[in-house]
Amino acid sequence: MKTALEKNLRRAQRNRARLKKFANGRPRLCVYRSSKNISVQIIDDEAGRTLAAASSLEADFRKATKSGSNSDAAAAVGKLIAERAKQAGVSSVVFDRGAYLFHGRVKALADAAREGGLQF
Repeated sequence: MKTALEKNLRRAQRNRARLKKFANGRPRLCVYRSSKNISVQIIDDEAGRTLAAASSLEADFRKATKSGSNSDAAAAVGKLIAERAKQAGVSSVVFDRGAYLFHGRVKALADAAREGGLQF
């Protein structure tokens, strides 16, 4: 019987494989969500490098918000990654939610990134 971790990793790999098939050269907006924080990266899989990143663990972000584990913090991280993506010259990405459901903090981050100008 598979453990919960193995199931999550398999679900994330399945999601990423599908995204890479339909990406058409667009970078990937990859989300990591823990119980206390949320972070996001824009990754260029062809070059194998990170173009932009944002997290609720950053020093200036921690001063501005009370907690990194709620939807408000996720929305703030989404706006921040949209700004950094514009600076890096990225306007269109594919959204990689990993093994997480598109609900709650992940959805708040995605909506804020769309409002900030990212297209996916």
